[in-house]
Amino acid sequence: MTLTIWVDDWQIQCCGESFGPGDVVSWRLLEVDSEDYADIVGTDRAAEIDFREEHHGREEERAPTRLEVLTAAEVHCRYEVPPGATSDLYQPVPGTTALVPVEKKADGWAKSRPDTSFVGYLVTARRVSN
Repeated sequence: MTLTIWVDDWQIQCCGESFGPGDVVSWRLLEVDSEDYADIVGTDRAAEIDFREEHHGREEERAPTRLEVLTAAEVHCRYEVPPGATSDLYQPVPGTTALVPVEKKADGWAKSRPDTSFVGYLVTARRVSN
């Protein structure tokens, strides 16, 4: 069974390990609410996300899951203050997402793309036994 996993850019930048297609990783997985990712990747793509990778806070107590990374894609999108907003909080702009396949290694420091910000990775993986 194939899983789709969200990996935040800052998780890898902070203390994660780089990964790429074909690598076996050991990640702590948390179930997600697809609505949390809809503005970034769109409703249909967000509905495909099963878990997010987490290694901070109480989640550290969870047992890691061994996975073989099948594919990984950088996720870039544009952020701006929505029209009519009462605060200066930047939010993802729906429909601006660009997915860039990771060919070698994902290290949390994706190359900048015009008019968008790098926000994380979408990873497809399958569970592997110890």
